[in-house]
Amino acid sequence: MILKNDKGNRQKAEGRRQRITILFALSLLPVALLFAGCYSFKDIGSIPPEVKTFRVNYIENKARYVNPQLSPQLTDKLRQKIMSQTRLSGVQGDDAHYDISGAVTGYNVTTSGVSTGTNNNGTTQQQASIQRLTVIVHLNFRNNLDPTKNFEADVSRNFDFGATQSLTQAEAQLNETIIKNMVDEIFNRIFSNW
Repeated sequence: MILKNDKGNRQKAEGRRQRITILFALSLLPVALLFAGCYSFKDIGSIPPEVKTFRVNYIENKARYVNPQLSPQLTDKLRQKIMSQTRLSGVQGDDAHYDISGAVTGYNVTTSGVSTGTNNNGTTQQQASIQRLTVIVHLNFRNNLDPTKNFEADVSRNFDFGATQSLTQAEAQLNETIIKNMVDEIFNRIFSNW
């Protein structure tokens, strides 16, 4: 008799857990839909029909600390993204309708997170737990068909890594992410006017 009652209690508890899980999942649905509605992407089809060509000049690295891979990869990946996601054709001459240039002006590491611990003497001390790499690209955009659309802007992103890593170790891990995110930021600034 005790076993039957115990089995019944377990089944009731399991049923309650399932109902709570379902209710929790359903309560998250409106939140997910709300956030999905917060973002809207401007159609890249808004490039004027008379614009046919673009040129991406070499993005120089003028930061105090130079990551030798950054400039060539940023330049190449930006060209590739524009060619694959717009109808524009890449050219090398000065007669490009959109002329894009820029320079990496910031490549700085700062402490982003601090943790508190106790050393061997029992003294409480604070130490860096998260480092933040900030990459800044100064962008120059020239519209040779409509100079009123020309602009200069700084585009930046932060990349966090563990304080136990050296910058070289972090770069090896983060390089692909840095390139992708910076290219996306530059692309969005040019074609989405964010």
